[in-house]
Amino acid sequence: MKSISERHLYIKEQLFKNGFVTVQDLADQLEVTGATIRRDLRIMEGENLLRRNHGGASLVHDKVIELSLNDRSATNPEEKARIAVAAAKILQDNDSMGVTSGSTIEAFVRQIQYKGPMKVVTPSIRLGVLLSEKMEVDLRILGGRVVPNSMSTRDEYSIQGLRNVRCSKLFFSCDGFSVEDGVTSAFVEEAHLTECMMNVAQQRILLADSSKIGKCGFGRICGIEDVDTLITDSGISDSLRQKIEALGVEVIVA
Repeated sequence: MKSISERHLYIKEQLFKNGFVTVQDLADQLEVTGATIRRDLRIMEGENLLRRNHGGASLVHDKVIELSLNDRSATNPEEKARIAVAAAKILQDNDSMGVTSGSTIEAFVRQIQYKGPMKVVTPSIRLGVLLSEKMEVDLRILGGRVVPNSMSTRDEYSIQGLRNVRCSKLFFSCDGFSVEDGVTSAFVEEAHLTECMMNVAQQRILLADSSKIGKCGFGRICGIEDVDTLITDSGISDSLRQKIEALGVEVIVA
């Protein structure tokens, strides 16, 4: 039988690999009782190494802060580029599109190949300009107070602009996502606007690189099960991908 320190090391390794562990799996793998594992998890939670939940435990999620768009663009650019290419392939002729703000969304917009006139709604001034320069577009930019970091709007005026809009597809990003906490943003206002944009779209497509896994912002956008398609990179573990797919979400690994 492994010592308590060896068990804790093994549990940490599994957490960092998969993002979560279950009592039953750990008991089977370490050949100990479920009571022993639950005691180990209580000790590790007291050391702020994990967070216990029903039937297991997950990583203590890193909190996120809002960075400028330039700073975000410099983070994981290769992964974002692959995600953007995969997302652009989903667009079809005659699609109407909602796009949120964000560096991954900007990478996606830059990958769009001209498919004829397109109707687009976005809170992002920056992406609105980029889209209008790139293609023939019937563009609606949601009004409201402009946030300098993202060059986008995110208040009640923005939400009011969605009242008479319906889109076939919404492409959106996030600051963090997990099965436990769902899809989150650094700010409640941005999360609420994105949720409202989801409500006017037939298909909701989340673009999020694997650095967002396990992170949790202050504003909750939705549950992961509310996403139709998640496009991410190969940094996602097979076990987490399977768990998300079990919730009915299509996962595309770019």
